[in-house]
Amino acid sequence: MKGLCLAALAATAMSSCAPENEWKLVWEENFDSAAIDTAVWSKTERGTADWNDTQSHDERCFGFRDGKLILRGIVNDNLEADSAQHLTGGIWTKGKKAFAPGRIEVRAKLNAARGAWPAIWLLPFDEKVKWPNGGEIDIMERLNHDTVVYQTSHSYYTHILGKKNEPQNFSTIAINPDEFNTYGVDMYPDSLVFHVNGVRNFAYPRRAELPDSLSQFPYYQPMYLLIDMQLGGAWVGEVDSTELPVEMEVDWVRHYVKSE
Repeated sequence: MKGLCLAALAATAMSSCAPENEWKLVWEENFDSAAIDTAVWSKTERGTADWNDTQSHDERCFGFRDGKLILRGIVNDNLEADSAQHLTGGIWTKGKKAFAPGRIEVRAKLNAARGAWPAIWLLPFDEKVKWPNGGEIDIMERLNHDTVVYQTSHSYYTHILGKKNEPQNFSTIAINPDEFNTYGVDMYPDSLVFHVNGVRNFAYPRRAELPDSLSQFPYYQPMYLLIDMQLGGAWVGEVDSTELPVEMEVDWVRHYVKSE
């Protein structure tokens, strides 16, 4: 796929590789302030799903250091105030900022712990579009101390109909586990192309012969971005509290659209 850097993983870990002749940078967040820009971001809300059942607004789960946003997973030391055993921080642009189809990149360092499940992902900005019909794009998920991350597309077609291999909807790719890595996805009308540090991981194509009612490729629409640290769940497994706190360090977010 044109537009992806061909440099080696280690050589590209520190920078974006969006080529000027294909993509135009239209927005970036560098987290240079000591506070979240509330015109763009909100703290994620607690829910009952595995991905958000420890999300918290506790200030200890958030921070800024050296121009980077810090999202933490911590042991809850006050079960009277909050019954969750662990507390985690996350941010999203839900209801505030939509990202048009293009390229999204996020540079982050994922510190490891047993039960840690940091994620960077996209959901439809239109709240009338219910999951999974509108799709979900998982730009990055890491489990525990893994040296790979998962990149995945979810939809009615993959989740309800179970068509996860027609075509394959996910792949893993190696990261530099102790360093910052750049996680990205390119959203085309006919495919999603996932990459890490500019190295192409895999593409999820649109099957043009399938009716829209199967929601096989609902992704070419405005999305909102979620960046969160999470602890525990059926997929990641049990949390080892002795390895906490654990941090997710976010350096920047960049949004590109196709050049004219």
